[in-house]
Amino acid sequence: MREELLRPEPLPDDDDLVEETGLRPRTLDEFVGQSEVKEHLAIILEAARRRAQAADHFLFAGPPGLGKTSLAHIVAAEMGVRLHPTSGPAIERAGDLAAILTNLEEGDVLFIDEIHRLPRAVEEVLYPAMEDFQLDIVLGKGPAARSIRLDLPRFTLVGATTRTGLITGPLRDRFGLVARLDYYDPIDLQAIVLRAAGILGVRIEPDGPAVIARRSRGTPRIANRLLRRVRDYAEVRARGIVDGQTAEAGLALFGVDALGLDKVDRAVLGALCDRFGGGPVGLKTLAISVGEPEETVEDVYEPFLIQQGLLVRTHRDAWRLPRRGVTSASSRRYPTRARCSARPRTARKGAKLSDAEWSKQGATGTICKESCRHGLLVGRLFGLCSIPRVSIVTHSGRLW
Repeated sequence: MREELLRPEPLPDDDDLVEETGLRPRTLDEFVGQSEVKEHLAIILEAARRRAQAADHFLFAGPPGLGKTSLAHIVAAEMGVRLHPTSGPAIERAGDLAAILTNLEEGDVLFIDEIHRLPRAVEEVLYPAMEDFQLDIVLGKGPAARSIRLDLPRFTLVGATTRTGLITGPLRDRFGLVARLDYYDPIDLQAIVLRAAGILGVRIEPDGPAVIARRSRGTPRIANRLLRRVRDYAEVRARGIVDGQTAEAGLALFGVDALGLDKVDRAVLGALCDRFGGGPVGLKTLAISVGEPEETVEDVYEPFLIQQGLLVRTHRDAWRLPRRGVTSASSRRYPTRARCSARPRTARKGAKLSDAEWSKQGATGTICKESCRHGLLVGRLFGLCSIPRVSIVTHSGRLW
């Protein structure tokens, strides 16, 4: 059974999609977090309302689940106009886009999700529509073909993308505001969980939202999903009240640990520790070892593990564990105790230290004072794998 709770993408067969739609904020005042983006939108939308004109075009970029679609709905609600949602893959031909544009009314908002997946021929039709609010249509074929230009009502295009680099320069430059959405901090996520609990009618104690927020990977969509699962657990196995202890027990039951890691995250780290001696290892090999497609490992699991300092990517696109301990984000949780070795890398792989020696080394993540001619570290990371202790060997020099 695969754990899908921590995927930021909405699941196609998710029964909670209706509830998720009801949890969307409807105004900028209800939207939590992203203060800089909210301030920019408030100024642009207020100026457009005072001029009685359609707002400029917006492009929202960022990882899934951060509120790009919610912001598109807010733009339409703040302007008091209709929202026409669609997606890049759904517009296959220029005629499809022409049909959508001709049905727009003055000031309407056209929302295109995954806009970076628009075909190039469709993009060419979109350029004059965004800039001049005109649509070029070719009638006939061959020598008898002729082009006519139709006037379009002034509208606002809102695009959402998870990969800004795949959007062509001419299309990106036609947006009046390109906003990047960042991951949320735990304080904002707690406010989001409290708001969602009020809408869903969940009885929640003050310490419950903090537990859920810390394990939500900085993503509101994941926070709302975890809240619903904790609510189910509380109704079945607790008193129906979500407090800190109930939230921890419920999330542990669904395989979400204190760092927000799920089953596949732990499988990736366990494979690096157990099978590949700490790395480096290629993406394809690692994906095969955990039984996941390469795209899923790279797009869903890799970013969070790197951000938490639990994974390092070399310049050859290979993965390995951090050396000399881990970064500040995870050093307090996964301490590394290491000592030097003057033997080649593979010779001391799997070396063991007694418990007394480990306790003397402490949890500082530094090497001992002895010289190390080959610059090798033999360390032991606790908590990264399913087995209690795993010895790894990493190189202390530059990335290779």
